[in-house]
Amino acid sequence: MTESVTDRPEPTAPAVPPHSPVPAAGPAEDPRAASAPSPTPGSPAAVPAAQSVPPAPPKRRRPSPRVLRAVGRWTAAVAVFGVFCAGTAYGITRLERHEVPGLATESDGRWDYPRLALPALPSGSPRPFAQGNEGEVHHADLRELLIPLPEGAQEAGKGGEDGGLPPSEGGWVTVGDYTGLYEKGDRDELRQRLVDDSVRHIAARGWVMPDGTRTSVHLLRFNSGAVASDLHAEVLYGGLVPGLPLAEAPESKMDESWPPETAPENVEIDVYDEPKPRGEVHTRHAYLLAGDTVALVVQSRKGTAPAVPFRQAVILQAQLLG
Repeated sequence: MTESVTDRPEPTAPAVPPHSPVPAAGPAEDPRAASAPSPTPGSPAAVPAAQSVPPAPPKRRRPSPRVLRAVGRWTAAVAVFGVFCAGTAYGITRLERHEVPGLATESDGRWDYPRLALPALPSGSPRPFAQGNEGEVHHADLRELLIPLPEGAQEAGKGGEDGGLPPSEGGWVTVGDYTGLYEKGDRDELRQRLVDDSVRHIAARGWVMPDGTRTSVHLLRFNSGAVASDLHAEVLYGGLVPGLPLAEAPESKMDESWPPETAPENVEIDVYDEPKPRGEVHTRHAYLLAGDTVALVVQSRKGTAPAVPFRQAVILQAQLLG
C-alpha cells in the first residue's frame, strides 16, 4: 500500500546536550584568506605584531657627584691652558726676533734709524711722481728729505772743512762745498756746469759712528727732472766707472754686487766701490736720481767699510726721495 505524504513522520532536530557551550559569534571570515599562501618563516609577515614595536630605551643613570667633580676640574684645566697658550702666542708675535728666547740672532750690522716720515707739502702741491707733476718736482723743503742721523751717531760738519758739510745738522751748502768732494782738476768744470744748469739748492748732512764710519749725504735740486737727468747722465754717471772720481776714492768702480731690485720705484741708483788693493781708508759712494733731485751718498772707514750700513743708508735715502 502506498504511503501518503501526510502520513510521513516529521523529522526531528538533533538533541542538544543540556550543558554543551554555544560558540560565540565572531567576525565574518574573509573568503580570500583561505586561498592566501602561508607566510614563509623569517618573512615580515611571519614576525608577530608584538615584535615590530621597538623596545623602550633603557633608563639613563645620572652621573655620580664624584664624576661631575672630575669633569669640572678637567674642563677648568683645559680652559686655563688654552688662555695661557693664546697669551703666549700673542706675546711672541709682539716681540722682535732677537727678543724671542731661542731665536735670538746676532746683529747684521744695520744701524738704528728713527722712523722715516715724508715732510708736509705746501697746500695744493703734488708729490714728485704724482699725475700732473710733469717736471717731477719735489715741493718739500729739501733739508727735510735728508735721512735722519742713526742712533749713536755724532754730527759731523765744519762748513766745507769736513767733506762739504754744513756747520749744523741738515743745512744748506754752497756749490763750492759740493765740488770740493771731487778731484781738484774737475772742480772748476763741475762748478760751471752746476751754474749753467741753475742748481736751485744743495742740502747736506753728515755723521760719524762710534766705530769711526763716516757718512755724508748731499741733495742737489734742479728746476725739473729733465735737467737733473742730463747732469746725472753726462757728468756724474760713467758706466763701469764714475764720470767724476771722488777725491778720496779716485779708483772706484761699479759695484756689481748691488741688488738692483732694492731700488724704489722712480729712483735710479748707481753704486761704486773701491777695489783692492786700496789705501788706508775704504770709501763707498752712490748716486741717486729721483725726479728733479740728484743725491750723493758717501761712506768711508779705516780698514774696511761694511756694505750693510752703506746699503741701508742708500735705500733709506732713496725711499725718502721716491
